[in-house]
Amino acid sequence: MVVLFTDTDTDITPEVCARYGYHLISMPYSIEGVTYYPYESWDSFDCHEYYEKLRAGLMPTTSAVNEERYIEYFEPVFAEGNDILYVHFSRQMSGTFENMERALARLKEKYPERHFYEIDTRSISIGALNIVEEIGDMYLAGKSVEEIQAWAAEEIDHFACYYFADDLKFFKRSGRVSGLAATMGTFLGVRPIIYMTPDGRMTNIGKEKGRINAIKRLVSYVKELGDDVTGHRVMIANGDIPDVVEQIKQLLIQEFGDKLRIEVYDVNPVIGAHCGPSCSGICFHAIHR
Repeated sequence: MVVLFTDTDTDITPEVCARYGYHLISMPYSIEGVTYYPYESWDSFDCHEYYEKLRAGLMPTTSAVNEERYIEYFEPVFAEGNDILYVHFSRQMSGTFENMERALARLKEKYPERHFYEIDTRSISIGALNIVEEIGDMYLAGKSVEEIQAWAAEEIDHFACYYFADDLKFFKRSGRVSGLAATMGTFLGVRPIIYMTPDGRMTNIGKEKGRINAIKRLVSYVKELGDDVTGHRVMIANGDIPDVVEQIKQLLIQEFGDKLRIEVYDVNPVIGAHCGPSCSGICFHAIHR
């Protein structure tokens, strides 16, 4: 049997995990001197409370999952005689996967007959979650690992993801976005437009003055690059900015109709530590990233 894994950096919730049978790896963050593991340290994510702390000036930090915790996640599955398929956020975004590789090397010595498969979504947040759910659908439909891998090799580059954020100091501090000049950007009301590259990095591809223009810019990408948009999920990221999420939804419905499969997810606290409060984004099926 193959057991599914994913991680909290995909914005997934325990409810969605339960729907597909995903085991969840929790990516840690620290705030006010305390380290938390999403859905382990607490049961549900209070998006508003978390982002209010960031608005008040708190600056969370993030860290990698250590080698021992990876073993704690994976070893029970191998010990039961099962294999693993881990659908995860972009390897380009974190050094945590080096710890994972060391853990797997140790487990391979103990369980040489077991197989570990992975699919790198080359994305993060809703960009990864859209792919995680598509693979979950295939898994429930009885598709083999080989069929899922073949689908991923062809389709991952067709899930495009674009974001914007209000406060550039978080992006500037984290250094996770290339080509971003954050100096004075927040003061001037400039919203950088960020997208996930085909190799799984975040990069700045432009800027807009004001939220309305940023919202329209995101929707314009769906109109320009969208491929079978109504046949796939369109995901919207909510960094405690519900009014913007609603505006994006309405613009999408105006363009593509009310049968559009729109799903909204809160931006998880680890990603929020890098993008800050009042961020949003869109992920959709596209002709290319």
